[in-house]
Amino acid sequence: MKLMELLKSAGLAAKSSPADANTIRVALNKLCGTDVYATSITALEGAVLALAKEADQKRLIALSANPSNKVLNQFSGQSRQVDRDGTTLTLRVCPVDAGNAKVLRQVLPYTAPTIIGLKTSVGMGDRLGLATPGHLKAVDGTGLVPFVAQQSIREMTRTQRTPQQVMDDASWGVFQAGWRDGFGSDADHLKTTEDIDVTAAAGFTMFTVDPSEHVDNAAGRDDITTLRAKYEKLPWVDLGKTAHSCRTDYLAGPFAIEGIGAWQIKEEELLRAACKYGRAIAYTVRLARHLDKVKGEGNYEIEMSVDETDSPTTPVEHFYVANELKCMGVKFSSLAPRFIGRFEKGVDYQGDLAEFERQFAQHAAIARHVGPYKISIHSGSDKFLIYPIAAKYTQGLVHLKTAGTSYLEAIRVIARKDPALFREIMQFAIDRYETDKASYHVSAELSKVTPLKDVSDAELETYLDDFHARQVLHVTFGSVLTTKRPDGSYLFRDRLYSDLRKFEADYDDVLCKHLGKHVRPFLKK
Repeated sequence: MKLMELLKSAGLAAKSSPADANTIRVALNKLCGTDVYATSITALEGAVLALAKEADQKRLIALSANPSNKVLNQFSGQSRQVDRDGTTLTLRVCPVDAGNAKVLRQVLPYTAPTIIGLKTSVGMGDRLGLATPGHLKAVDGTGLVPFVAQQSIREMTRTQRTPQQVMDDASWGVFQAGWRDGFGSDADHLKTTEDIDVTAAAGFTMFTVDPSEHVDNAAGRDDITTLRAKYEKLPWVDLGKTAHSCRTDYLAGPFAIEGIGAWQIKEEELLRAACKYGRAIAYTVRLARHLDKVKGEGNYEIEMSVDETDSPTTPVEHFYVANELKCMGVKFSSLAPRFIGRFEKGVDYQGDLAEFERQFAQHAAIARHVGPYKISIHSGSDKFLIYPIAAKYTQGLVHLKTAGTSYLEAIRVIARKDPALFREIMQFAIDRYETDKASYHVSAELSKVTPLKDVSDAELETYLDDFHARQVLHVTFGSVLTTKRPDGSYLFRDRLYSDLRKFEADYDDVLCKHLGKHVRPFLKK
């Protein structure tokens, strides 16, 4: 009777208890001949919707006692009549494609991203499009808001996925998990208006502007004469002030900042900050204005990222950047400085932890004073040493951004479940490392990776816990996912996806455990 009762629901049905959901799942399995995810089952206006697995594929199941049901008929798929307790029902089996994903977000708004604002959040990039259920499992009950549609244009290019595919995969994952607590979406490291256009069209809600190509890294080394000359040539019209007024704004001081005290900025500090970041600020303003046109003011949130630069962002530079963006009317929810130390991919923080804490405390104080806005920690995967520091000083105004670690944990599952495939991938990664590492800040050494012949199948997982092997696997993800054989078939991609779909419960559990270690330090005491 539980299924028939659910079919009578007029509004969006509340989540069923696990026992009831399983009862309904059993009934749906008998009707559909598929394996339904109990967590996905919901009802709306006389229709029951669920996600089901059919062999190696997933399908949307839509069921109604009324063949003219408006919810059922918005989805494209194949319909047939089935009988339940003497009642003829219409069953529609639908592909999980872009068109149906669009409808899903319309009829079940919780499967669409929202603006998150200043809530404590964690971004979890999914390079495979399979990680969302595990990501949501990791944050369930923590109070942190997940960003489960998060990908940079660079990552999408390397994985051969589109912004729309990233968004759709996240929506289907949210539906599968039955997650109704809201999530964010991050079009990460955008550098052009074209990047904005394509990600906005896909429905992203947060846009991380990366103006790193407009940062003058030499300003950190220039002598004072050179700095003064550069300073006068900055695009002052685009920055909304003059060279003289900028000096007046910052050198009249001191600034009273809680957590720092009376802060007097020196001329050389201002010149270095302005010369290093002035053009980047002007470019960020330009992209923000474009976002206003594309999305409409107030319909998006923006993050400004300068983490991918040669030298760290000093507290003075952070203050200058944030204050200038505010003066130019850019309403940003988070800012990602380039912190001291090394934030290498897939491994823990490397550097002077005491100095990191001293400077991070100032960065957090500046974010509260100028904003408030969140400090965004990029390349945040596996930086376990700094999480307690970040949690202590940000007091919840923090966004942790992870990406590649979820791919690495997928490879961990392969090591456990398909040793032969893992060996192929590991050797391929070793062979590709010197080429693929070119665009990354990594320090893994191939000479320190244990030869595969010396490792038993039972020990393969240790590669995922080794600094050097983990980085080798991390930076070669694009090649692993896209390399093809001479006949045009993928070398690894199809086998990798097949394994992960087969062992999806294992992947969810591995992600929950690993990402759980990331979020726990940020829980409110």
